[in-house]
Amino acid sequence: MLNAYPLFDAHLHIINPAHPLTPNEGYLPPSFTAVDYRARLAAYDLKGGAIVSGSFQAFDQGYLRDALATLGPGFVGVTQLPQDVSDAEILDLNACGVRALRFNLKRGGSEGLDQLERMAARVYELAAWHVEFYVDATLLADLGPRLARLPAYSIDHLGLSRAGLPDLLRLVEQGARVKACGFARGDLDIPATLKAIHSVNPEALMFGTDLPSTRAPRPYTDEDLIQVIETLGEAGARRVLYENGWRWYVERRGSVDR
Repeated sequence: MLNAYPLFDAHLHIINPAHPLTPNEGYLPPSFTAVDYRARLAAYDLKGGAIVSGSFQAFDQGYLRDALATLGPGFVGVTQLPQDVSDAEILDLNACGVRALRFNLKRGGSEGLDQLERMAARVYELAAWHVEFYVDATLLADLGPRLARLPAYSIDHLGLSRAGLPDLLRLVEQGARVKACGFARGDLDIPATLKAIHSVNPEALMFGTDLPSTRAPRPYTDEDLIQVIETLGEAGARRVLYENGWRWYVERRGSVDR
């Protein structure tokens, strides 16, 4: 069943100790290289994915450039940048395959919310990047007015919180995309949450493995993907496992050229 559908892995991390790592709350992750990632998903029909910068990578871009070059066509990057980054650096990262800017409100490592609207507008105007948030959905009611002014954005890990799900669904109605990943990170009823988001907007959900699942209560398992198939059925699974992510990251921007 793992290769029954093509997969665009909309949320993965590559951890290459050859590049700088910054302890976050005393935590440093173990190595998980692009080679390790390919080996872990050897049984899947993997078409591409989004390599997401973690808190422990802060503003380092070397690992991301390396990972994108190694994994090749179909893979894109989601990076963290300081507010004083130059236009030239943004455009160079775009040429390497970076397609989004991340704000990590849960664990840090990124710029703060005071820079959100200015930076989001800037990267969208320069390179058509969207913005991604690692945030507990219980904060979305307060953030909603600011998010409504953004040109395009997505939210990680199904928003993490059962209590925040109604606010997340309201944003999905307005066009927010949601990463279906990190199933063990929050307190959500996963099948019910998948169904709820999918029913509001079938284009919203994008599945990710969240490999190597750093600091998650449990790591990703193949059963997470199978749960999506069993919950959403054939047509829904095809959208969530491949089509939505591919369209959001690749087709929306045109082909990824390196």
